[in-house]
Amino acid sequence: MNDTVVTVVGNVATGVEFRESAAGGVARFRFAVTGRRWDRQKSGWADGPTSFYTVWAWRTLGANLAASVSVGEPLVVHGRLRVREDEREGQRRTSVEIDAVAVGHDLTRGTAAFRRVTRAAPSLTERHKPATEAARDVTPDRAPDAAPARAPVTASTAVP
Repeated sequence: MNDTVVTVVGNVATGVEFRESAAGGVARFRFAVTGRRWDRQKSGWADGPTSFYTVWAWRTLGANLAASVSVGEPLVVHGRLRVREDEREGQRRTSVEIDAVAVGHDLTRGTAAFRRVTRAAPSLTERHKPATEAARDVTPDRAPDAAPARAPVTASTAVP
């Protein structure tokens, strides 16, 4: 499949709307990207035209966006670009969308504090050990706080 993958830097233009769907949660917001260029006549930076994109984020990314992002915040959005053309009321319209794969705050313009999200809802098909049994799994050749040689994939560590 040939996708056009883009990374754009800009500002959140609308609030993040999050809703549950049959395929999982989905978040949507508008994103404004204004290019800057050096103006030789004024010997300074000048803003170019602003482009607006509709950003879609699914499942965990969408939920985390809704909890983390507000209007006006600077972001870096990475994802698949889609351009749609349709006709409404006799007028041809073009919309440009990004299906986000990764989104983060633009740290060139501020600071952020990361908080890891823990997922407490394990799958029904996973095998779980009682806490006492898990504690007995510590081998004598390594300290109890050492990382295991291979961590099992669980609902809390699986990539959506």
